[in-house]
Amino acid sequence: MAEFNAAKGVPEEASSCHTALVGDYVIVGHVPVGAILQLLETQPEAVGLSLPGMPADSAGMGGTVETWESQPVVLITTDGNLVPFEY
Repeated sequence: MAEFNAAKGVPEEASSCHTALVGDYVIVGHVPVGAILQLLETQPEAVGLSLPGMPADSAGMGGTVETWESQPVVLITTDGNLVPFEY
């Protein structure tokens, strides 16, 4: 998975064992669906989104829809920087 993420432009600090391709974007970790929908709607020049780590209250790990949609998602820029992604 590390090799795949690196090849797609995902920096190590944004990597996770959960990775998906959605269109031209890489989605890494337990990214909430609201963030993915916002990404697809706005289509920024970016590698994709990441929810680094595996927060215990993220989607698929427990919590509620409210806690899932409040997770600190980051946008992976084309130069490998991580910036907060508001959704």
